[in-house]
Amino acid sequence: MPLISLVRHGQASFGAEDYDVLSALGREQAQAVGRELGRRGLRDPHLVTGTLNRQRDTARLLAETAGFKGTPQEDPRWNEYDHVAVLARYTAPDPEAQADSRAVQGLLDEALEKWITDPDADGSAGWAAFANGTAAALAELSAALGQGRDAVVVTSGGVLAALCGALLSLPAAGVVALNRVTVNAAVTTLVVGGSGTSLLTFNDHAHFTGDRRRLLTYR
Repeated sequence: MPLISLVRHGQASFGAEDYDVLSALGREQAQAVGRELGRRGLRDPHLVTGTLNRQRDTARLLAETAGFKGTPQEDPRWNEYDHVAVLARYTAPDPEAQADSRAVQGLLDEALEKWITDPDADGSAGWAAFANGTAAALAELSAALGQGRDAVVVTSGGVLAALCGALLSLPAAGVVALNRVTVNAAVTTLVVGGSGTSLLTFNDHAHFTGDRRRLLTYR
């Protein structure tokens, strides 16, 4: 059965002028997860990435390190939601909190749950549009994989939370909890079977243990 390895991008540049750039640590994380995926012996992996710079660069470094061939296919449905817009809509402005990554995470937890449960947030700006887009991207990828071929997708934490929340039928609070703990460059594995696509593992980051623990980050 085909396996799909969903990889969260490496650490972005929090607090920098351009957030959508891998930090030096993020580049190391991308290479580390590449070594891990190369070790797993994936079968002719089909490479997919979102179109954000941090996703593209993670995919490139991952593929180079793993020795995967081919150019990753780009699909914007694997992109992260606009967390800045969500924070602006559902939380009060707090300049001091914006400078602290932990404080921002707390605000984002609050805003994300409000967004998911907001009955007035519809159209392209609504959670349903975002979650349905990720589900459609996964369904198309699952259908395209033949027997004996696996896939690697570089995406973001919100996409992982939306997909895994749907696969596990979680309420909004459960989706927020998944989003909160996603590790940079961790691997979530799905299996494509006759009854559909199922979750095997979530947020696997064993490649950041032991002497590589310094590479473990959540933001």
